[in-house]
Amino acid sequence: MPKLSDTMTEGTINEWLKKEGDRVEAGEALATVETDKATMELESYSSGTLRKVVVKAGESAPVGTLIAVIGEPNEDIAPILAEARAPAAAEPAPKPAAPAAEPGPVATAPGPRPAPTGPGLVVPPTERHAMPQAAGTPPPAVTAEPHGPNGARVPADGRVKASPLARRLAAARGIDLAMVRGSGPGGRVIKRDIEAWQPRPAAAAAPAAAPAAPAERKVEPLVVPRAAVPVTGPTPGEDRPLTSMRRVVAQRMVESKTTVPHFYLTVEVDMDRAVEMRNALVAAAPDIKVTYTDMILKACGLALVRHPKVNASFLGDRIRVWQRADIGLAVALDDGLITPIITGCDVKSLGQIAVEARALAERARARQLKPEEYQGGSFSVSNLGMYDVEEFSAIINPPQGAILAVGAVTRRPVVKEDGSLAAGYRMKMTLSCDHRAIDGAVGAAFLRDVKRLLEQPAALAL
Repeated sequence: MPKLSDTMTEGTINEWLKKEGDRVEAGEALATVETDKATMELESYSSGTLRKVVVKAGESAPVGTLIAVIGEPNEDIAPILAEARAPAAAEPAPKPAAPAAEPGPVATAPGPRPAPTGPGLVVPPTERHAMPQAAGTPPPAVTAEPHGPNGARVPADGRVKASPLARRLAAARGIDLAMVRGSGPGGRVIKRDIEAWQPRPAAAAAPAAAPAAPAERKVEPLVVPRAAVPVTGPTPGEDRPLTSMRRVVAQRMVESKTTVPHFYLTVEVDMDRAVEMRNALVAAAPDIKVTYTDMILKACGLALVRHPKVNASFLGDRIRVWQRADIGLAVALDDGLITPIITGCDVKSLGQIAVEARALAERARARQLKPEEYQGGSFSVSNLGMYDVEEFSAIINPPQGAILAVGAVTRRPVVKEDGSLAAGYRMKMTLSCDHRAIDGAVGAAFLRDVKRLLEQPAALAL
């Protein structure tokens, strides 16, 4: 298992693109691997025959662990397999322990990971209800989830789970992934599902179609279902294994909050002109659709080059000041978050930033980012305004020196300069700073300039 990102400690085999006995050429895609950040194709380092698959699809393995053997057709691979099994066999069986005492990621290099039913299986939250079945066992009937016209399972969030290769094949053939029934781990659509897919013929006598929904529908009140659990005795619970991403997020956030001295600065921004400018930009270029986040990225990029002490990283015995504003944009995923990097926010136009930010966010949600697209960065922005959050404090992403937390743009009564009362748009921003590299006055001056740029947004379009 190769190390495909700087924070990767283990990987999950999503799909083997070759089977045992196939010829493999150096540089050819061998498998798709899900890391803590993305899903990537694993290329073969050498040519030969795929003699043995050690880690099956759906199983995980630490970095450095043997996952497959490529060799000559008549080569004796028994010593290689025996050597890989030896460390695991030499270790005594672990004693049962309470979940709270479970250590972090395994740092040793054991043999193959346990079968998919073991506690080490990495399963995203939306897939934990659909564990892969043993070979030859028909999948159980599922009636609680909606299905597509071709028997494909449709997740509650509407996103179809599919490997990157399957997505490319489906796009090339014009196949809607929601129509395909996945046979991979957790119902994931994989290559063979696309190749074998055939549209289901229409039924000879279809039942009468349901009447179309009215243009306006009554909004039902929010009802929180009450779980059918006993009301006496210990509260029941369910232990869910950490995904690779969730484990890394947990480690890095603990590291940041326990080793980085945070301090926080909050300002309120008059967004009246920014709202007018965004509306005008969207009307002029609806295909680009500039967002408030894009305007904030641009404002931060300009302010960072004016205040290089904020565009800095504390590196123990020195402070590195970055010469370009490469800003990470926090993107929420099913089981964590990732910060793809928009490079050169100080020199790119608003339109360029909008197009790049949208493309990176889409690839991040599809777990298709390349390592160079999420590694590095000198600063980060986290916007929770779309969730109606007015104000929050974000945790710094080391080794960056600061992160800006952005709240919702809200319309409320405000007092104008002449003392009159009127409706206005306002937004709160909180800057989290690493006090080892950034002092309060430095952070305040930076935040003041970001505020001024958003209140006088014409400078953002220059």
